[in-house]
Amino acid sequence: MTALGKLTLITATKPTALAPIVQKRNKLIKKLHEQIALATALAEGREYTATKLRTVTDDEGNSKTVEQPKRIRQWWWTADNGKLCLTVRYGAKVLELAKGKTAIELAGADALVTTLETVKTAVAAGELDDAITAICGAVRTAFKQ
Repeated sequence: MTALGKLTLITATKPTALAPIVQKRNKLIKKLHEQIALATALAEGREYTATKLRTVTDDEGNSKTVEQPKRIRQWWWTADNGKLCLTVRYGAKVLELAKGKTAIELAGADALVTTLETVKTAVAAGELDDAITAICGAVRTAFKQ
């Protein structure tokens, strides 16, 4: 038996573009990864600094790419009752997780990372597609005015 005979061969083509909702999901998952890294660093007592690549020109007119720190804002805060509240943001807007509900209440900081992981799993499964579409539709109509 040949080496290729051991493999399962199929006819397939690579899609040229992702569906718009999949692109939006991936964008939100990327931001959730940053929040998870920030929460993990907070739990370990260290500082987390994300970086972004930026092209700058020097005095001689040459352009080069440098890494710069990127500011990441926490999606959680401490409420009046002492518990943590976590919102999920798409851009500058807060997603509505359920009808009229925009935040998740946590008992403490130790549950923050696991809750963010759960939200990431829900986004990957498409559970927040309606909320993402509603936010994007609201932004789109604001530009038309």
